[in-house]
Amino acid sequence: MLERHELEAFLTLAEELHFGRTAERLHVSTARISQTIAKLERRIGAPLFNRTSRRVELSPLGRQLYEETRPAWSHITDAFERAVDAGRGLTGLLQVAFTGPAAGQLLVGATQAFRTRHPDCETQIKEAHLPQVLPWLRSGQVDIALTCHPMHDEGIVTGPVLVREARMLAVPAGHPFARRATVSVEDLARVTVLQLPETLPKSLREDRAPGRTPTGRPIALGPSAMTFNEALTFVGAGEGVFAVGAHTRRYFARPDVVYVPFEDAAPVDWGLVWPTGGATARVRAFSETALNLVQAPAPNP
Repeated sequence: MLERHELEAFLTLAEELHFGRTAERLHVSTARISQTIAKLERRIGAPLFNRTSRRVELSPLGRQLYEETRPAWSHITDAFERAVDAGRGLTGLLQVAFTGPAAGQLLVGATQAFRTRHPDCETQIKEAHLPQVLPWLRSGQVDIALTCHPMHDEGIVTGPVLVREARMLAVPAGHPFARRATVSVEDLARVTVLQLPETLPKSLREDRAPGRTPTGRPIALGPSAMTFNEALTFVGAGEGVFAVGAHTRRYFARPDVVYVPFEDAAPVDWGLVWPTGGATARVRAFSETALNLVQAPAPNP
């Protein structure tokens, strides 16, 4: 029979694939995690992880064990959390992150509505740069985050889309595209497109900087930007162009950058994300509150 600490160590390491980060999440030493996994592998009789000096990967047997135990563990922890909430009411601290000023405004509105509905639950909000979102969620620094989608990654739950906005292309003020009313996705084959950092999920990086146009023409990919302001600075300096949401034109007006609407691109989506094992009653209630807020009809003027 698996002990609870063994299962927690295995599942967390399977998600982090890093002994140090696993130890930080579980508030134990790295040696304790290593010893626990080694003991578990001896009992099973086969390795659950393939380890090298540079990386940790799940073995085929480890992946099978993870896929079969993670849903059951999530059900158990969620059931226990619901029982605690039923006994105590919705209390405790909920830490929420956001990326960008527009998301911050929406988050403030959702937080105010949440505090009204659940006055015994304390909420704290903080801004995160995009590359910080998943590390903060995995380390427990925040419980839930409002950010752009698609944010598909192992161990992360993507909530419903809360906001959908038109996609635009940030170009240097002196670029020929800056004089156009619209651009096409096919036009990306004629320019260099800035990238997001490799630490972000592949789904988001390819959404903002695809390797090819819809007809298969190659797109030249430029340098990566760690922050949004850094990306716009690169654009203004002529290093490349960058796909953004329509809100950027309002919140990030710059003399060296022009925002041109796409005529045929998919919109930019925004929503909440949280860790797979972190769907507490507080997280579920906040997600429901935010969704109700954006779905509520606007009042008559």
